[in-house]
Amino acid sequence: MTSCRLQAPLVDAALVVVALLDAVVMTDTDRPYANIVAVVAALALAVRRRWPYLVFALALPATAVSSAVVAGAVALYTVAVNTRNRRTLAVCTILYSICSAAAIWNHDIPTPTRVELLVSVGYNIATAAAAIFLGQLVQARRDLQQRLTEIHQAREHEQQLVAQTVLAKERAQLAREMHDVVSHQVSLITIQAGALQVNTSDPDTKTTAQTIRDLAVRTLDELRHMVTVLRASGTAPTELTPQPTLAGLRQMISNSGIATRLDGDLPTDISAATQRAIYRTVQEALTNIRKHAPGATATIRIRHDDATVEVIITNTPPTRPTLPLPGARHGLIGLRERAELLGGAVTAGPTADNGYQIQLRLPATIQ
Repeated sequence: MTSCRLQAPLVDAALVVVALLDAVVMTDTDRPYANIVAVVAALALAVRRRWPYLVFALALPATAVSSAVVAGAVALYTVAVNTRNRRTLAVCTILYSICSAAAIWNHDIPTPTRVELLVSVGYNIATAAAAIFLGQLVQARRDLQQRLTEIHQAREHEQQLVAQTVLAKERAQLAREMHDVVSHQVSLITIQAGALQVNTSDPDTKTTAQTIRDLAVRTLDELRHMVTVLRASGTAPTELTPQPTLAGLRQMISNSGIATRLDGDLPTDISAATQRAIYRTVQEALTNIRKHAPGATATIRIRHDDATVEVIITNTPPTRPTLPLPGARHGLIGLRERAELLGGAVTAGPTADNGYQIQLRLPATIQ
């Protein structure tokens, strides 16, 4: 851009010099007014970019009283570069051709014949047309370059949007994984530490268990804030890594610290996405039981056929005081979002005996 700004004055200066030389060579020395007009037209080219129509108007008299053509042709070219109005170009072409043809009457020669006049007019029209076409070509090239620049900027903007979308999806995935995995493990540590604190009689053990429980609760609270921040900048949830399957469901249930009965056979021919949804639903339900229903027992019923898979997790009322664990209420929201992505649904609510139940229904998508 800087080189173009420096180049433009140099080009204009060169055109002024060429136009002055043309005026000196092509203008009669015995007609001072013609010399003055030609010099004025040549010097006016210095400001042609700023006032193209004024420069063209100053060049017309020089074209009419002398044979100098550089100033008039450059002025006409400049008008063609800076206008898109076809009528304006046509008028300028006609004026230039008339003024150029008028110069033939100024020579001390007999009255020109009709053929000479037609040749002169044709030559002048051709000169004007060349200047107009060249100016329009430069204008089209400039427009094309500007359009290419806009397209390049649009592509860069699109790439930035794609990068932001990918980053948002990764943040959403990270938030879901942190909630599903890290929160599950830390809450389990909190429950075990609380149980140890209640059941032991050793003061040192009680103190250690209290410390572990306090640190775990603080970690869950910080984790909740981190998940909230990540979700705020994320988009619709997508599939997660690492990806659990139903093969690890029984192990996860046995490590939950909750007396749980599993009824029904685990389907083995459903898709990996459906298996992950079932695994995460059961994991979230057991996490909520540990948080909100200490001492409760749980029942997991799995039913499936050729069309649907249904998982129902039910827990009894708590038998111990509820521990004050932090929560952001993102668990059930995430489960519903995951189920909706697979064409299913999640319902949750209290039962008649003051327990709680979560029901997941998904299409039985085959692998």
